[in-house]
Amino acid sequence: MGDDHVGIFDGTIFLVCDRAGDVVPAADATHGLFAHDTRLLSRWQLTIDGERLSTLSIDDIHYFENRFYLVPGSQDVYVNSTLAVRRTHRLDAGLQEDLLLVNNDRRPVDLTVRIEVDADFADLFAVKEGTTNRRGRHYRRVDGPRLVLGYQRERYRRETIVSATAPAEVDENGLTLRVHIEPHGRWQTRLTAEPDLPLPRGLERLSLPGRVEAHARDKPAELREWLDRAPRLETSWGPLQNTYRQSLIDLAALRFSPFLAGAGCVLAAGLPWFMCLFGRDSILTSLQALPFAPELAATTLTVLAFRQGSRIDDFREEEPGRILHEMRYGESTVFDETPHSPYFGSADATPLFLVLLDEYERWTGDAALVRAVEQEARAAVDWIDHYADRAGNGYVSYERRNPVNGLENQCWKDSWDSICYRDGRLPGFPRATCELQGYAYDAKVRTARLAREIWHDPAYADRLERDAADLKRRFNHDFWIDDGEYMALALDGDGRKVDALSSNIGHLLWSGIVEEPKAEALVRHLMSPAMFSGWGVRTLAEGEARYNPVGYHVGTIWPFDNSFIAWGLRRYGYAEEAARIAAGILDAAAFYDGRLPEAFAGHARSETRYPIRYPTACSPQAWSAGAPLLLLRTMLGLRPVGDDLVARPALPASLDYVALLDVPGRWGRLDAFGRSTAAGGLSRYELAPQQLSAP
Repeated sequence: MGDDHVGIFDGTIFLVCDRAGDVVPAADATHGLFAHDTRLLSRWQLTIDGERLSTLSIDDIHYFENRFYLVPGSQDVYVNSTLAVRRTHRLDAGLQEDLLLVNNDRRPVDLTVRIEVDADFADLFAVKEGTTNRRGRHYRRVDGPRLVLGYQRERYRRETIVSATAPAEVDENGLTLRVHIEPHGRWQTRLTAEPDLPLPRGLERLSLPGRVEAHARDKPAELREWLDRAPRLETSWGPLQNTYRQSLIDLAALRFSPFLAGAGCVLAAGLPWFMCLFGRDSILTSLQALPFAPELAATTLTVLAFRQGSRIDDFREEEPGRILHEMRYGESTVFDETPHSPYFGSADATPLFLVLLDEYERWTGDAALVRAVEQEARAAVDWIDHYADRAGNGYVSYERRNPVNGLENQCWKDSWDSICYRDGRLPGFPRATCELQGYAYDAKVRTARLAREIWHDPAYADRLERDAADLKRRFNHDFWIDDGEYMALALDGDGRKVDALSSNIGHLLWSGIVEEPKAEALVRHLMSPAMFSGWGVRTLAEGEARYNPVGYHVGTIWPFDNSFIAWGLRRYGYAEEAARIAAGILDAAAFYDGRLPEAFAGHARSETRYPIRYPTACSPQAWSAGAPLLLLRTMLGLRPVGDDLVARPALPASLDYVALLDVPGRWGRLDAFGRSTAAGGLSRYELAPQQLSAP
């Protein structure tokens, strides 16, 4: 969001307003109260005696609550208002606004307070694209002390119910309150906008609850409990403490109920456009957060297993065994105008599901969950072996089944131009990007362990290990670019190497698919000036034809990307290089007050004193919030081995001391410590990926 926007959020409910606390309709603004991919308020505008308010200060109390200090009209040095106004916005089932007026005059005042209200009930996709496609009817009615705003299209209905605790005159456009305040007195009321989201008959497959129920929750206490459960960080560098706390708070804020009985919370991907379940994002963030909040992984695995593909559906790109990409609840999804109910167009979520399942069990010892999703895990392996092999060459590749609104690129770099040759040409389909092969290799190695140790199926485990070994051998031959000494970004539809140098090669390291002699060359590229800016590793190397430091996937720096690259460097023993990446990303976080955005520009650190913003980055975003957590794990060298937690610290020289106390796992709670002197003294060490998880 821009500096002129103010937002609060709680799971899939969020509010974006201006700096006066108003939601004002505008063609270029994304203001509104949103829930379940629908804008439930498109106007919420306060006036006093016909005047709008001027902002003195804004207090961000919690992620779900903020406060505006205001005065009526336009103020300057010659005019001092005697009326103080305080608006407190809070999200629960909907919006609650506590409005307080204080009369600082010696005389009483009579005021007319007006809240103008409207709801366009626009689908979030339409808001994002700046389009309107309303096929139903809007209605509004005065229902005693309440104003009901509604929209209906066939069986689909959404309503927003507006009311005030003080007596109000209600009309179809809002509420008017007549206020009398004695000298130095005060007046207050609570304004509410509560959604009513009934489940359209016949669309029960969406599992949307019949109504968003208003319920009293002690959210500050819930947040304190969440923070108290996480490991305690001690560090010599104050900004790291702030970043760690902000990451935990943002993950708490992005949690929401997946509408599955008995499930806990999963994570929405990011504000404002991705406040919903994403397979890839939820899995990778759960991996990042395992040493800090392992319960996120458990719910993510349970929900994704429940929603796993079971049939061939070209529109939704569903296939048996495939893990979903994205799930929405807006009007366009309900009426099959978009395929997100759910949409399965992701080539990496399925192998990553298996990676998370194994890593979760290593940390927690929760074999019961592994047994509960055994059939889903086997189906995921079958998807990798059959449906994912689009080209028939044994590699995971993608080509969309839905040519109208399916994703062209179904890897994490899913923008249209992210997969390219060095000269800028775009390859044909199907495309087999390199990191997909790493994920598939890692998935089979890890699933083999689960099959042998928990499912007691050694024959299946042996087969998976043979398949993984064969994939590794073929991959290191077919993707290797001899003259550049790096792995190709992808193979195109004809098996040609897509030769752009990209950050994808860093994901190969955390997957373990790279043969040891080739790893050194990949690390050399990752840490070269063409790729490492000083703040982090660029998504595309400087010098490539499509390189653009503010291009979404062609030159920006993504904190999540860098956290996994650093993890991979530790896996292959490059501790000092991992520490350099960690230092760059954590330094950048300090410039963002501890909240890392989705991405920032790839300009060299020698050219900029601070990381340059990417203009439309999501913030907060789940896997950006998770990046500092994985970097902490990487710097401390944490890895589960049996029923023990092993630590091998390697801190940046600028970070004197780090300790994580009460790290949860199958061992109960253990502490980990590290000092910067350990970084220079570390020798390289080998880690067999078929035996241990990545450090």
